[in-house]
Amino acid sequence: MSHHGKRPRAAETAVVDPEYGGREPLREGIPLPETLILDEIFPKLKMESLCALACVCRTLSSMVSQALSAISYLDLSAFSSNGYILGQIVSRVRGMTSLTIDCLRLDDSSVINILGQNIQELSLLKCASLSFDVISSIGGRCPDLRVLVLELAEGISPEIFGKNLAEILKKFLSLEHLSIKVRRTIVDADDLGFINPFLPQTLKYLKLEPVSEQDAFQFIEEIRDEKKIPRNLVNRIVSDFKLQRLVLVLDVISDRLVASITSSLPLLIELDLEDRPCVEPILPYDLTNRGLQFLCSCDYLTSLSIIRSKVVPFRRINDLGILLLSESCGSLESIRLGGFSTVTDAGFSSLLHSCKNLKKFEVRNAPLLSDLAFHEINGPLVELKLLSCNLITSEAVVELLSSSTLEVLDTNGCRSIADPCLDYISFLSTLTSLNLGGADITDHGLSILGEGDLPIVSLRLRGCTRVTDRGIVFLLNEGNRINKTLSLLDVGHMPGISDRGVQAIVSSAESLTELCMRYCFHVTDASFKLLASRRCDGSNMLQRLDVCHCIRLTAGIVEFLEKKPLFRGLRWLGVGRTSLANRSDDFGMIRRKRPWLTVCFGGCEVGCHDGWQYHNM
Repeated sequence: MSHHGKRPRAAETAVVDPEYGGREPLREGIPLPETLILDEIFPKLKMESLCALACVCRTLSSMVSQALSAISYLDLSAFSSNGYILGQIVSRVRGMTSLTIDCLRLDDSSVINILGQNIQELSLLKCASLSFDVISSIGGRCPDLRVLVLELAEGISPEIFGKNLAEILKKFLSLEHLSIKVRRTIVDADDLGFINPFLPQTLKYLKLEPVSEQDAFQFIEEIRDEKKIPRNLVNRIVSDFKLQRLVLVLDVISDRLVASITSSLPLLIELDLEDRPCVEPILPYDLTNRGLQFLCSCDYLTSLSIIRSKVVPFRRINDLGILLLSESCGSLESIRLGGFSTVTDAGFSSLLHSCKNLKKFEVRNAPLLSDLAFHEINGPLVELKLLSCNLITSEAVVELLSSSTLEVLDTNGCRSIADPCLDYISFLSTLTSLNLGGADITDHGLSILGEGDLPIVSLRLRGCTRVTDRGIVFLLNEGNRINKTLSLLDVGHMPGISDRGVQAIVSSAESLTELCMRYCFHVTDASFKLLASRRCDGSNMLQRLDVCHCIRLTAGIVEFLEKKPLFRGLRWLGVGRTSLANRSDDFGMIRRKRPWLTVCFGGCEVGCHDGWQYHNM
């Protein structure tokens, strides 16, 4: 086919910079078939890369539009786009039924204009500047909505919030999933009670954050009264109300709330309760052994999560309550328990032995949990998290690693985890996520880990103070499998990490997209330059970088953000508590050149999942 033929010669067009739209001519070659481009190449590209391709030429723009029109699920939560970019993307995705967007930089009109009758799943995250005009518009523009997720910021009165939300809930006849998360103090803890009278009958999943124990108890009671469910109901199925998954973040969890939930929602499959009391709760407003016993009537329950902060733990629950729970909840597949300070090995062990199909097990802030609880445990565990359990040692991890199906292992805060268990971990051929935060491991341990046949995608070593640059070099030694699979690496709070360690990361971690180096005091501008010039293909560009409190970084690193194509894939940068933290004005030009980039000046963790409404540009 000639160069001037009608078939596009996509392979000869350009190498595209996904951020700036720059182009570099390629050598002449054989043109790629359009079907290959649409079916094999485009599906592997990220959204921003597709949009950049559309800017290169009309032929590619037409092909990109064709590819985008076939997309039904659009997730733009990885970056904070402006209204213009969002409009350009959504206008090309004509068949979209599911939309997730980061609203940090969007105004009302930007969001309202993209809403349409075809949307069935809508997630609006980080809504820092949106008014409730947007919420009011959802009901009219998306009448067939099945999933609605709202993440809101403070500053709007609860009365307005309640009025608008109630109005749109009345319009949804097919809503199955409702999640409302309110950051900080936008709605007082006792201001979410208005939701219940307007819950659609089709609702299967409900999440409210925050909600008071009083309001939660009242609306659960109203559900039972409205459906005329007897208080002594055990095995009866009520077909007209289908709520199966309930997630509540409360001021306090109480026995009466758990009793009301279990008697009112007989079809419950998942129950997730979390509270954050500031002071010790007093009876009857606390959870005790009796409250756990009410869960025994949930015949369909497969996922249970009860979490309390370590500041004020559950002091009225002991082994007896956990033993009673384990006797009747053997069908549980996922268990998360946090703040059970008086439960010992006997209680935790009873759950592990009773739940034969347990796939996910998480315990946090359990000071009496030791290695003995995990003796002779042979379940099909896929995910194991033991967080801030001070008595856990390498012996417990070795005992649990008999599970050949383990994919996630998290021992963050278990400071007695040491090198011996890494020899066993290195043989887990299914492990993709490993968190050893705060462990007593050394450079030698990382050398053992690196030599293993591990497909690790996420590795967190935060606070492993005995690890130095040498350990990172060992971990990422040439030929190690982890070099090709590692996407997320956290080496924060490690004083032994310097520019040499960063150089090893840059030169060896081929698939790295997220790097956290916060509180690495010996990292300098040289490391920033290495990261900026890191060579990679379009799918492996560094997207998130955290250098919070790297005190040796200077204002000179700004130039690496100004020059293209350096850091061309960067979507989030954390510079809190560095020399740049008070120089947000220096990023004005960078922000115009990089509309995809969010710069956090406030010290947030990667992605600003908490506190996103502050210190960003």
